[in-house]
Amino acid sequence: MKLLWRFGKGSVKVGLSVLIISLTACNSLKRVADDELLLTRNFLMVDEERIIDEDIQTLIVQKPNSTVLGYPLRLNLYNLAKVDPDSSFQEWLHKKDKREERLARLLSQKQVNRLGESFLVKGYSEWLKKIGEPPVIIDTLLTVKSLQRLSAYYDSKGYFNNTTSYAIDSTGKKRGAVRYQIDLGKPYMVDTLSYKISSAAIDSLYRLSKNASLIRSGDQFDLTNFSNERERLTSLFRNSGVYNFQESSIKFEILIDTTEHADDQKMEVELNIQDLRRRSDTVVTTAPYKVYRFDKINIYADYDFQDQTRDLETLEFDNYTIYYKDKLRYNPEALTDAIFLEKDSLYRDIDRLRTYRQITNLNTFKYPNIEFIEDSTQTRLSSNIYLAPRDKYSLNLNFDITHSNIQQLGIGFSTSLITRNIFGGAETLGISARGTFGLLRDESTAENFFSEIGGDINLTIPRFWFPLFNAKRIVPNYMLPQTRINAGTTFQKNIGLDKQTFNTILGYSWTPSEQRKNTLELLNIQFVRNLNEDRFFDVYGSTYNRLDDIADGNDIEGDFDDPTEFPELAGFYETNNDDDPDPSLIIPLGTTGFTEAVLTGGLVPVNSDTYREVSSIEERRQRLTEENLIFGSNYTWTKNSRANLNDNSFHQLRLRLESAGNLLSALDNLITFNEDDNNNGLVFDVAYSQYVKTEIDYIKYWDLSRSNVMAFRSFFGIAIPYGNSNSVPFVRSYFAGGSNDNRGWFPYSLGPGSTQAVNDFNEANLKIAFNLEYRFPIVGDIKGALFADAGNIWNVWDNVDDPKAVFSGFESLGEIALGTGFGLRYDFDYFVFRLDTGFKTYNPAEEPSKRWFRDYNFANAVFQIGINYPF
Repeated sequence: MKLLWRFGKGSVKVGLSVLIISLTACNSLKRVADDELLLTRNFLMVDEERIIDEDIQTLIVQKPNSTVLGYPLRLNLYNLAKVDPDSSFQEWLHKKDKREERLARLLSQKQVNRLGESFLVKGYSEWLKKIGEPPVIIDTLLTVKSLQRLSAYYDSKGYFNNTTSYAIDSTGKKRGAVRYQIDLGKPYMVDTLSYKISSAAIDSLYRLSKNASLIRSGDQFDLTNFSNERERLTSLFRNSGVYNFQESSIKFEILIDTTEHADDQKMEVELNIQDLRRRSDTVVTTAPYKVYRFDKINIYADYDFQDQTRDLETLEFDNYTIYYKDKLRYNPEALTDAIFLEKDSLYRDIDRLRTYRQITNLNTFKYPNIEFIEDSTQTRLSSNIYLAPRDKYSLNLNFDITHSNIQQLGIGFSTSLITRNIFGGAETLGISARGTFGLLRDESTAENFFSEIGGDINLTIPRFWFPLFNAKRIVPNYMLPQTRINAGTTFQKNIGLDKQTFNTILGYSWTPSEQRKNTLELLNIQFVRNLNEDRFFDVYGSTYNRLDDIADGNDIEGDFDDPTEFPELAGFYETNNDDDPDPSLIIPLGTTGFTEAVLTGGLVPVNSDTYREVSSIEERRQRLTEENLIFGSNYTWTKNSRANLNDNSFHQLRLRLESAGNLLSALDNLITFNEDDNNNGLVFDVAYSQYVKTEIDYIKYWDLSRSNVMAFRSFFGIAIPYGNSNSVPFVRSYFAGGSNDNRGWFPYSLGPGSTQAVNDFNEANLKIAFNLEYRFPIVGDIKGALFADAGNIWNVWDNVDDPKAVFSGFESLGEIALGTGFGLRYDFDYFVFRLDTGFKTYNPAEEPSKRWFRDYNFANAVFQIGINYPF
């Protein structure tokens, strides 16, 4: 996306000067009294070793003021605010006699009072205090509290005899650092282990898993191990039939010899698991824990919590009893497949969680309610599963405004109708339509108005649908299998070559765990048809300029545009205006005629540079205007260790493999297809694409401290054409640059290789990319980032032979471009708005001696706007 920035030079200089002077002139000690010290640093020393572990550092109550790249921005913003704006206003108001009376006559007394509450008088100070940060003054009471927390932490690690102290060191005028000192002493060790378990069932289960205990004789005492052991045992019992087990029943009794002669510092640990406690209004009773099996499982379909008076019909199916009103609207198997509780099976907590998860995944019911009822023997369970249906139909309407390097302004509308349980098996059918209308940036086109309309039909089946094949044995239901069948089309007018696209997808997805996901698109068929091929040189202006320069006869003998020298080219040119008498090739008559004259008319020698360059231009024109038929399959495997949205220490790995054209090639051996002039097989008079493509995408996050995050991404992708193709379709190729890639370049403007980006949309079939970004908070919801993006695209094993664009080995890695810069982000909770400023730090398109920092200035900076983080 290209943005035009216009600044008045004088105003920018003045504004920047005022901002810099205001911030640098701020005295960080402005609000620090003479008898106070501004906290500048904390030192934590444990047995003479400095501790920098962030988890331990968080125990310190007082921390220095936050900084942005070492500068205390929020502190200085706070210091810019007036201490008491009300008093300052009153002092100004009464500084001169009768000033208040004159203002009252001019504005009214009410307006004068409101003036004191205005933003210019009081509001801006309150705003600065809100976004700023008051100075952190060393408080010995809080220092002592920090020592208590640190001592308790090391108590939990077995250092019960630790001692603490602190010292305050002066670091300058009215500045100080706190040095915390912890002397640990000798740790306590676990000596003997014993257990006392009241319930026989619990005792049997514990004996079977005793060797997996997280508390072992000879280990140093660590409270974390005791907490994890409680969680392990609770999970073990609740997944072994004890559905009502309470974690509070587990207690550890620790005996330490504290006599003055005891110096071995060992402890005896006893695991005590008590009976079940039941509390009523008047009394608390206990009972042994027992192992439960399911006796009966009832499913209430179409359950209405507001109306429970109507009589229900019943249906027995596969050991389940299904209750419904009037008529069962669901295939019984679709309901029972989502239930992992089975008759006569042991209760398992994981089965309950999987049931919740799968029913929610059906997208047909609201969050379910599962009830368990004990029988009189207290060994059998009945389960009632209440399913409240969601609305069968839902309609969504969306409106958006788009802006890009092609569209000056676009207004988009979309609508979708969702129908749930359309075939009775909890299937979801979605029908959507969309349209975008607006103005183009290219004023050279006959029409400046563009439109794009499209529609999709999407069917989601909450299981694997594959004729004559039962996939339950391979992918069980708890992996949330889904089948997606999609068909869609789009029509463009006055955008590029006015493409018409048809898509059909048959895909499957399953999730073995919360961290791993698999997606298989067995069929991904895409047909791309260019409706206005004659506009190629209007759209791809750089390519046209190259061809027109050749036609001008530069660097060769004679002028092609001189009809006296080349009468066969007469009628191919036109003069634009009197100020530019140099004639230009007419589109499309002149461009087509000139190309044919060079390539087939013998206008220039076949071995000349002119012939080769025109041939290259014509090959690109044919490639980008030809119709594409992509008949492929792909598989994507993703592993993400992120626990939740607030987890900033995780990694993600995505592997993707795609293949196209192999099925049609196999059919070609059985059924001979028609062929074009290049002996390529045709399906519906279109040469089908054949290639193999693979991608590796790895992301790693590090949570540094205090919302500072380091993020890294690496990407490698290659698409190799073969068989029926000598190049990869444009829609499957790679490009470099843009807000989510190398931000020092605009989209499609980087590469391939060390070329000068001679085309309007530069693409290739090999891509390497690396991104490193340091993210830090600035003020409130505003965050900043420093980034470095490296990468490029190349051609390899295709029909491009330009040595500057082809990857030829390790020496081509010297053509990896580097873009660096900084950015701002604003968090709107639902999304993040991003503005990045990128600089071309290393540009492989320049001469080797001019590649570093040649365009490293704001005049050549690239401004990128994006939504959410780039990776």
